[in-house]
Amino acid sequence: MNETDVADEEWPEAGFIEPVPMEDDPAELFAGDTGTLDVDVRRVLVRLLQRRFLLAEKHSAQWRTLLENQQIIESRLHDLFVRLVVDHERGIAYKQQVRSAELEVPILLRDDPYNRAETLVLVHLRTVFQRERSTGETSARVDIEELEQTVLTYFDPDDHNLARGQREIRTAVERLVKEGLLTEESAGRYRITPLVEVVLSTEKLTELNQWLREQNEAAP
Repeated sequence: MNETDVADEEWPEAGFIEPVPMEDDPAELFAGDTGTLDVDVRRVLVRLLQRRFLLAEKHSAQWRTLLENQQIIESRLHDLFVRLVVDHERGIAYKQQVRSAELEVPILLRDDPYNRAETLVLVHLRTVFQRERSTGETSARVDIEELEQTVLTYFDPDDHNLARGQREIRTAVERLVKEGLLTEESAGRYRITPLVEVVLSTEKLTELNQWLREQNEAAP
């Protein structure tokens, strides 16, 4: 028996790789689709890129999909120089831009900073949340009237346009509701979510409170 005869007997006629039946190929989700992730996993990946946070409480099905496929989702984000943070205790997942002094990293995620009114509202929410948690409460709530009354004390005392200040505060609240830091339970009544701890750390809260005290002391 020559070498050609041995090769013909040991390997399939089609070559080194067994042919895969067409029905076993991954199903295309759209024309020309070369992606390999299931549709639910793709949706979670897109949501993480689109939104600032993914909440277990609000999106339980997507949260389960994330946990079941965390490694591959992290890998896809790492390809974009984006880090995934999954906070199991708070039930929060969010992304962070990778930054490195040793490696040139293209910036995909850019911070959308909070304006003055939004920052002041955040400081008050974080303070209330911290106070309630320290007393053993599992949740913290605020009323819009209380929020306005407190935040307006940090506005310019020479600005007597009360209506404009209230509009700024309510616009700030709308953004924080959209981002998931507040949940409106009834008209004008909001529950503060644990996201406020992620957005405003204890150290940053202390720094901002000190700055606000200095501003008030310097005011005429």
